[in-house]
Amino acid sequence: MVTVFSSKGILTLIAFGCYLVMMVGIGAFNMRRTKTTEDYFLGGRGLSSWVAALSAQASDMSGWLLMGLPGSIYIGGTGRVWIAIGLFIGTVLNWFIIAKPLRRYTIVANNSMTLPEFFSNRFHDKKKVLMTLASIVITVFFLVYTASALASGGKLFNRVFGLDYHAAMVIGALVILAYTFMGGFLAVCKTDFVQGTLMFIGLLTVPILAYMAIGGDVSGALTAGGVTDPDFLNLMYAEGEPYPMTSILSDLAWGLGYCGMPHILVRFMAVRSEREIKKSSVIATVWVAISLAAACVIGIIGRGYIPGIEDSENIFIEMIQSVFSDHMVFVFIGGIFLCGILAAIMSTADSQLLVCASSVSKDIYKNLLKPDAPDKKVLWISRITVVIVAVIATVIAWDPNSSIMNLVSDAWAGLGCAFGPLVVCSLFWKRTNLPGAFAGILSGGAFVIFWDYIPFDGGTMYDKTGIYSLLLGFFISLLMIVIVSLLTKAPSKEVLDDFEKVRQYREVEEDDED
Repeated sequence: MVTVFSSKGILTLIAFGCYLVMMVGIGAFNMRRTKTTEDYFLGGRGLSSWVAALSAQASDMSGWLLMGLPGSIYIGGTGRVWIAIGLFIGTVLNWFIIAKPLRRYTIVANNSMTLPEFFSNRFHDKKKVLMTLASIVITVFFLVYTASALASGGKLFNRVFGLDYHAAMVIGALVILAYTFMGGFLAVCKTDFVQGTLMFIGLLTVPILAYMAIGGDVSGALTAGGVTDPDFLNLMYAEGEPYPMTSILSDLAWGLGYCGMPHILVRFMAVRSEREIKKSSVIATVWVAISLAAACVIGIIGRGYIPGIEDSENIFIEMIQSVFSDHMVFVFIGGIFLCGILAAIMSTADSQLLVCASSVSKDIYKNLLKPDAPDKKVLWISRITVVIVAVIATVIAWDPNSSIMNLVSDAWAGLGCAFGPLVVCSLFWKRTNLPGAFAGILSGGAFVIFWDYIPFDGGTMYDKTGIYSLLLGFFISLLMIVIVSLLTKAPSKEVLDDFEKVRQYREVEEDDED
């Protein structure tokens, strides 16, 4: 650890300062272009393929990619990489199956700008009960998700500069607030593009340099570092024990969450054209494959390169500081790479803040409470909501012992179970109706709360079984959608007509491209 006032600390602080000024500058620049709520929430549906792809993946991976995942592998061995495998599969399926139909349907469904608004318009929910429920679910679980990002920021500044965890977390939150408050969706996506690029470079460079430092002998480095477990590099073992199939399936189930993540799905809705989506799909797939693989390698090499660190989630930080420590120029470069961790944190937190703001201001205030509210007023309520959500998330993450991995997994499961099955059914099963949609969201979200949070005879169901709530909750929600839809009245003619319009829209687009 360096201190803020040491020569190394000052150089690292300068690197951080340059980076943070650039992020806030992007927000200020885009504030001039953000004049309507559609600009603030969707950027006028004008994202290019590169910006859409990198901003989606950067907002997805968060500090979990550079801290949570490597830390988990550092402790448990390569058996922990099943989560990365599941996430890669989920990313591919999300881009190649969900992205294009969702963009089309949100346009047909009265130009929907948020996921709750899409659900409401998709099922012609005149009483807005579906929008209300979806908005509540988003707000609850995104508070936890945003808290995980802020906890990551607190740990980063604490480890790098020796700052108090709480002060460090507040500093990170203020910077994220600044550019999200000003520039909205365009600022978030453009900063995420920069941040995704920086994350990618850091993920590639640091493990390669560490690999060279140990002479290319990973097994020897692990042995020298005190790793006595012969199965540390075995995919079927974790923490020296055979990894149960239920745990492997639970890890793979992380991929199911993708089709229910509002901060990722909104990128699909905002892409400039379907041609851009095709390009984005390839870019995103390559980015996530390399990034996840590199993060796993960091956890493995890090165990031999720097054994016995107190908090395993700091392994990437420790590796950067060790690799770039010989010369002041290298220290500054190391500071830039440390900004990659900050980039991962910020790129997720800003997206989550924006989605929460859209749920409160657009879905609840505008669509439910004040339908005649002027656009400028809704825009400012969105910005105020960003501040309020950030404050609450800071309170949730106030405990310095907060586990990034646990916070992310809880939020990911909640959103994935509540929205994932409904997104799939909304796009591909025309018999899905309003009661089925309501049952799907309610059962999915409630199941996660029951499974992960409600103590039962000395512990939660997760504590007793070790089964990730998303593995069961996703299919419970899907089953409820199907059963309730079939047992209740079929969708109206208007709903079915919209479904056919989307199909026709697809046929026209394909004819044009041919």
